[in-house]
Amino acid sequence: MSPQAPWSRELLRAPRDWWQERDAFLKDGLLAVVLALLTSVPTLSGIGAQIGDLPERPASALSVGLTLAQTLPLAARRRWPAGCLAVVAGAFAVYQALGYATTFGSLGLYLALYSAGAHQVRFRQGLAGVVSAGYAVLALVLDRLGSPLGIADYLAFYLTLAVFWLVGSTVRTRRAEEEQRRRLTAEVATAAERARIAGELHDVVTHHVTAMVVQADAAQFLLTSAPERAAEGLSAVSDTGRRALTELRYLLGVLEATGEPASADPARADRAPTLGRLGDLVEQARRSGQPVEFGEQGERRAQSVDVELAAYRVVQEALTNAMKHAAGQRTRVLVRHGEERIEIEVITDGPAPAAAPAVRKPGPEGGRGLAGLRARARMVDGELEAGPRPGGGFEVRATIPSKPAPE
Repeated sequence: MSPQAPWSRELLRAPRDWWQERDAFLKDGLLAVVLALLTSVPTLSGIGAQIGDLPERPASALSVGLTLAQTLPLAARRRWPAGCLAVVAGAFAVYQALGYATTFGSLGLYLALYSAGAHQVRFRQGLAGVVSAGYAVLALVLDRLGSPLGIADYLAFYLTLAVFWLVGSTVRTRRAEEEQRRRLTAEVATAAERARIAGELHDVVTHHVTAMVVQADAAQFLLTSAPERAAEGLSAVSDTGRRALTELRYLLGVLEATGEPASADPARADRAPTLGRLGDLVEQARRSGQPVEFGEQGERRAQSVDVELAAYRVVQEALTNAMKHAAGQRTRVLVRHGEERIEIEVITDGPAPAAAPAVRKPGPEGGRGLAGLRARARMVDGELEAGPRPGGGFEVRATIPSKPAPE
């Protein structure tokens, strides 16, 4: 039996999927027709809603028409719930006042009440008031026609009707709450994605633009002091701009809606910010006039994309801050590759903190760039610490758990 079980599930799933894709009007129409046909089944003739206990009249064309009026309007129970309830309830009231025998089709009243509670959007309280008033009129009419029922009987039947309305209202409330949760989840996901994109753009643009500004200022100074070296400065600006465009193209390629990983395109993978490209960041900072010492300890291994990107961004942001707030000060970058974690240390020299406010980052969180790096480090279960050094300068330390990429 076990080999045939998947086929059995597939055979059952296909009709179910087909039914779920159908229009609501078609589904409700089929329900209404089935309910109308069941009224002619003798074994079901005694099942239904009944109030009044008046002397029974024999069936007639009018009773058949009233029965159909209690079932067929259910085809519009979701599209026009108030109109469906008005027709079904009116037919039920006339049917009971004329004293016809109980019919299975009278269950349409319960379905109409449930549908109104679940799908009626506007004037819900007004509709409930009209239905209640109509029931009170029906009770008075049945009493005048000689019904033996008392107030308690009419009240019990009214509470039964109210239960179906309340069940529909509960379903409507839960559906609205679920829709609200889905909407809030989508908004949170959208905000998180926007924050992620903003962080990526901040890391890319800030670093390269800062380098270009420093290089352009140096080139402008060299135009008057050492014209023969100005061309080197302008060349550095041009190279930095090209690198910025390269990283931006890579970033846009990752964010595009194709859903393909960056590694699927070899050309795009060559532009990916990875640990192997830290030397480019160091060289760019050096060409901007920042004396940078770079060293690595341990054996570098290919890591997962999020780890590679997080480590790259830590070094990039630290060098950007050094160029912005401690231009010309010696900066040391050290990356330790361990079996379980990657440790990054970026130290920028400077005078004592009290005499060098430019080296300290504004605010307790150290600016938007470092705050974003802390969040990025937490996303890969890492830690990042940044702040002024007691002897002067600024220090950034990050610890990122190692996650080797699959072969």
